[in-house]
Amino acid sequence: MSIQFVATPSWQRRASRVAEATDMAFAPPGSAGRAPEADGGVSAATATATPADAALDDARGVSGVASFDASDLSVLGPLAPFAESGPVTDLFVNGAQGLWIDRGGGAEHEPRWSADEAEVRALAVRLIARGGRHIDEATPAVDVRLGRGIRVHAVLPPVSPHGTLLSVRVPRAAGFSLAAMTRAGMLDPGQAAFLGEAVATRKNLLVTGAGGTDKTTLLAALLGEAPHRERIVVIEDVAELRISHPHVVTLEARQANLEGTGRVGLDALLREALRMRPDRLVVGECRGPELRELLAALNTGHDGGAGTLHANSLADVPARLEALGSTAGLSPDAVTRQTVSAFDLVLHLERVGAGRRLAGVGRFEQRGDRLAIEAL
Repeated sequence: MSIQFVATPSWQRRASRVAEATDMAFAPPGSAGRAPEADGGVSAATATATPADAALDDARGVSGVASFDASDLSVLGPLAPFAESGPVTDLFVNGAQGLWIDRGGGAEHEPRWSADEAEVRALAVRLIARGGRHIDEATPAVDVRLGRGIRVHAVLPPVSPHGTLLSVRVPRAAGFSLAAMTRAGMLDPGQAAFLGEAVATRKNLLVTGAGGTDKTTLLAALLGEAPHRERIVVIEDVAELRISHPHVVTLEARQANLEGTGRVGLDALLREALRMRPDRLVVGECRGPELRELLAALNTGHDGGAGTLHANSLADVPARLEALGSTAGLSPDAVTRQTVSAFDLVLHLERVGAGRRLAGVGRFEQRGDRLAIEAL
């Protein structure tokens, strides 16, 4: 008896492998379909925390990320055991090259992780889908929020020529106070008192620093010092600010759908937020045309506002603002005049060894027709 041969097209074989990898990636721990490497995640008992992380955790009465709901971390599938392995702040998957974990002292390679490109791609597709968005060759780079603030960024080939890239930011527990940051060494007592006074007197604050300097953590701590009778409206590209305050509402940007419609940008959200009667208006990160609306809002009586900005040093902040202003059609002179009037203080953070610290405080000023900053 002969058996009929049926050929399977290559694209169907690939789709089947990706589907199998996706199912395996999100199978329950210990099930037959799950990769054994995923079940061998780093245990919290063997993780090492930096002194700064330990001080912050002690201030909350927790160890590592134990205060972060484990059910939230479970949305990461096979990455969940690694996210639970101590005070993890970031996870990086570089295609088939492996996994790197940052526990506050820099990224370290994790030898117990094993996944090929098809599995990593399937994981990226599923994580992005869980965040309500879609990633494929037409939209190869996508950012989403999972759970209560886990930020996932994924990039697919050919934009990333060496394989699918995943970057996961695990939020710290909400409620870190300025006092806790002082005990951790991020602030000195004088700085903490100065910042507390700045919040109490409703200064407009711009928190700057390079990536991974805890800009969001400091901003959340500052806003947590605001009086409880005040209404805080937060606008973010991907919601990740976790503020210990009873009256916080958040607006989150939305990408366009597959038809190219439905996009809601930060600039549009900022205009809507102004209609919500905020006592404090916060933009999670200024990165484009929304700077124009933020400057306009802070110059029309909305004091006590805040935002963050990527910058390498305090001296680089004016140039960064001028560059962002140009994307919004603002001339350098317009950016200068509005910025000097809008922001009262600039707080710059930097990484020092395994920790972070407030490296400088400045005030904007106009020198001729250009924006400058005076260190305080």
